[in-house]
Amino acid sequence: MKKLHLLSNAHLDPVWQWEWEEGAAAAVSTFRAAAEFCEEYEGYVFNHNEVILYKWVEEYEPALFERIRQLVAKGKWNIMGGWYLQPDCNMPSGESFVRQILTGKSYFREKFGVEPTTAINFDSFGHTRGLVQILQQAGYDSYIFMRPNDFKGVSERDFIWSGFNGSEVMAHKIIGGYNTLLGQAHEKIREWLQENEEEKTGLILWGVGNHGGGPSRLDITKIGELMEQTESFEIVHSTPESYFQELKSMKELPRFEGDLNPFFVGCYTSLIRIKQLHRRLENELYMTEKMLSAAAMQGLLTYPSAELHEALCDLLTSQFHDILPGSCVQPAEEASLRLMEHGLEILARLKARAFFALAKGQPKAALKEYPILIYNPHPFPVRGIFECEFMLEDQNWKDQVSLPTVVQSGVEVPSQLEKEHSNLNLDWRKRVVFEAELAPSTMNRFDCRIDVLESKPAPLLKEEGGAFKFITQDLQVVINAKTGQIDEYAARGIPYFREGAFTPLVLDDIADSWKMDGHAFSPVSGRFELMDQEAGSRFSGVKQALPSVRVVEDGEIRTVIEALLHYNQSSICMTYKLPKKGTEIEVQLRVYWHEKDKMLKLSIPTWMRNGVYCGQTAFGISELADNGDETVSQKWVSVQSADSDQALTCINNGTYGSDYRDGEIRLSLLRSSAYCAHPIKERPIVPQDRFMPRMDQGERIYTFWVNGGKLAQRQEQVDREAVIHNERPYALSFFPSGDGVKGEPALILEDDIVQLSAFKKQENGDGYILRIFEPTGSARATAISIPVFGIRKEVQLNGFEFKTFELDPIMGSLTEVGMCER
Repeated sequence: MKKLHLLSNAHLDPVWQWEWEEGAAAAVSTFRAAAEFCEEYEGYVFNHNEVILYKWVEEYEPALFERIRQLVAKGKWNIMGGWYLQPDCNMPSGESFVRQILTGKSYFREKFGVEPTTAINFDSFGHTRGLVQILQQAGYDSYIFMRPNDFKGVSERDFIWSGFNGSEVMAHKIIGGYNTLLGQAHEKIREWLQENEEEKTGLILWGVGNHGGGPSRLDITKIGELMEQTESFEIVHSTPESYFQELKSMKELPRFEGDLNPFFVGCYTSLIRIKQLHRRLENELYMTEKMLSAAAMQGLLTYPSAELHEALCDLLTSQFHDILPGSCVQPAEEASLRLMEHGLEILARLKARAFFALAKGQPKAALKEYPILIYNPHPFPVRGIFECEFMLEDQNWKDQVSLPTVVQSGVEVPSQLEKEHSNLNLDWRKRVVFEAELAPSTMNRFDCRIDVLESKPAPLLKEEGGAFKFITQDLQVVINAKTGQIDEYAARGIPYFREGAFTPLVLDDIADSWKMDGHAFSPVSGRFELMDQEAGSRFSGVKQALPSVRVVEDGEIRTVIEALLHYNQSSICMTYKLPKKGTEIEVQLRVYWHEKDKMLKLSIPTWMRNGVYCGQTAFGISELADNGDETVSQKWVSVQSADSDQALTCINNGTYGSDYRDGEIRLSLLRSSAYCAHPIKERPIVPQDRFMPRMDQGERIYTFWVNGGKLAQRQEQVDREAVIHNERPYALSFFPSGDGVKGEPALILEDDIVQLSAFKKQENGDGYILRIFEPTGSARATAISIPVFGIRKEVQLNGFEFKTFELDPIMGSLTEVGMCER
């Protein structure tokens, strides 16, 4: 007989139009009511997911938690999904998705002895294709989602979702929503029966409300009556696993390869402070884990599992689909920022603990030398520009400048003096910038020697013919002194930019936080222009007149140029950092934003008008829209041209939205929409009788790294460059005691491309977990070396494949294991 599966659930956002305390209260009351119905009604099954809700019930009402455990054991209450919560499914990194699952499954196994095989993200705003391989490796065979319903690819609600590296899961897209109005669930079921008479099986989700609620006595009673009246279908209270088990035996499903996007594209940029802090917390967590693992496995400290778990839970909570996408109310924004700062404070203390442990065995400093130690957390050499501040041993009150010279093992390395953060007008605090190559996964030692000059060397680069022309063996950059934009960027003789690159554009926007009216933003309505000298000097806070485009640093390592721009009530200080070696330029924006219902984008027009637009996604790369629609990606985007064999890459440290058309990249910086507002019928989006705050008013800071080169070279190098900029090697001026034994390099990958996604302690056990990933889509080999244990293991990876290994420090072995460490 044909069967219709009913999935009773309670959609409950921990945070949205409310703060987490109200979410916890709703979870407790909803779970209490659901437990009563499970105990009262024969055949009824309640389904719920999300560790965070169960943790609240466990802490605030332990008797109820015990009732739920008994109901789970009896099959009356189904643990659904098995993740920590329902996150945004585009912006977290691949490793973050792994932790959502790993943390969730560990909790549900420990507390309830269960492990779901169907993953669910009912309410998330689109889903990256990178999820498929993660789901499959985690032991899931199926996935339920709702948004988007209208993506191009398959018209049926059930299909095979094909991911990277040949991975696949069964997928079901929810039609008609995941919830129902009070007393009307039976009507939703009746309507499905009328419209799907020819189907052999089906799935309907029901439950009251969008803030808890879930099952009601009225609905359960009316559904029971409908069950008795219906002859064409057997209607049963069911679980996701039961539905998919039946589905796989009944018919061959169509296939879909690609992202389940776009949807609510405003969420890629709304509440940019949350997105930037989320990225920073991701970076700090995974970098600190690597440092702590390197120290702990060499016996230099005890691995702080409990403290790291607390910071991890802060990160996982921040990824919730109404926090990270910026669709919550302002008090929830402030609470979420506070939560992430809590995680960052934990990690700052743990990172310092690891650093000082890893500094053991470093020799004492020589007289009149200032040591700088840099720990490289990456399993490969890192060449780059590094910065560090330190104090001179005494204050110099003379009109002189103490100039640091950086040496490594007695050999001088290129360096220059730049303005320190402090504004004390005294020769005392120093900031040195130098170029070096760091050995992998180990502490690197540099020393500064001091020469005293009568004055700081003046910048050599001058304005000529209305422009600043920066030329090296590798690079040519022309900055227009009348606009503050880059009119030329050529890497090794190949031009990449059209005129006016890095122009901040203003677009008309709406108060809708989600942007439900389409997939693209409005045409340009304005643009930032260069301040005149008087306005620029006033904005800079200086008494003397200064040009609004000026060189502020110039030395052996780089030239730094500032440009001051304004639009209406808003201002920007644009900073270009141009290296004397290499082709990667750094661009920083300090934005002071005071507009309403406007959007700010940053334009980079390139010569590659027919290029393919791509961006990093979870353990993969997505080809992005090239028609001006808003797209989402992670640490980098690129324009790639097979015809010219060239590519331009742009790395970020916390932005996700962008668009591309006719060779022009437009990076989405911020929106000034209202908090938690969207259209409802013909009503105004926000009340029109009072002041209404807008998001992202005030100061915001952005950094981008842009590089052009040969297509294959950019494809192979950008992922490592992105992780280096995001998980920056840790530099500190520190005078070591000379005691202890210097540690060995912790971990080395013997190739130029493969990434280390994680290096951490096992969830349960004394071993360590390594996760590596192939980031280009081409199969390749590497070798993992762990010198302290004499281990060297050759590894083969398919394109976009990730693998997990367990390091047993007692046995001195490295063994491939499942993603969930079993």
